Amino acid sequence: MSTRLVQIAMKAEDDSVTGRFWAEVLGWGIDIEEPGVINLEPEGVPYPDPSTVFIDVMRVPDPKTVKNRVHIDLATTSPDHRAELVERVKALGARPVDVGQGDVPWTVLADPEGNEFCVLEPRELYRDTGPMAAVVVDCFDARTMARFWGEAMDWTVHELTDDRALLRSSTGTGPYLEFFRTPDAKTGPNRIHFDLRPYPGDDQPAEVARLRALGATDIDVGQGDVPWTVLADPEGNEFCVLSPR
Repeated sequence: MSTRLVQIAMKAEDDSVTGRFWAEVLGWGIDIEEPGVINLEPEGVPYPDPSTVFIDVMRVPDPKTVKNRVHIDLATTSPDHRAELVERVKALGARPVDVGQGDVPWTVLADPEGNEFCVLEPRELYRDTGPMAAVVVDCFDARTMARFWGEAMDWTVHELTDDRALLRSSTGTGPYLEFFRTPDAKTGPNRIHFDLRPYPGDDQPAEVARLRALGATDIDVGQGDVPWTVLADPEGNEFCVLSPR
């Protein structure tokens, strides 16, 4: 059995503002799933699809207070495209932020809710990912994270060092998933988390049991009685296992 990273869930005090911002940045459409939940998806791409990591924006009452451990990297195709994209996202409401990046060739910004993201310089690696180059996760141990997530999902490990792990869907499409070693400790629930979905015909409880055997743990984030299961990876990052589809 296996499962898939189908979307990231992004918490926001104002789901409407944050949803519109990311839809404009990515050039995606907006679908209101229910009050307080907005789905962002590329036009003409069926959900779920390995070519895309979709985004759900969920309204919460709590403001962002610390640096996110999960963020989005945006791809660019040329220096002019990078400069144009930086100015465009600023006009949409993004602002520069200092997360200790120093002198780097990419630009670190924050969305209207303060969620950090990077506009990368052109890189050959991301030439075919679409606008989202990667979903990036801070971690203590990149090798442990690669081992867990590589076995948890149908994603292939493309690069692995003590400091960095790079995974991508086994179909060779869509954005990358990157784990970068950082000394910063995790404090509280993540503002952005993964949603996994088993394949059609697979058994959700059996998949949850398999993930527990790989090192996932059950966690209560106040979810109550819901049709999905909330787990945490070996470093405590929350994720949800949805029903097969």
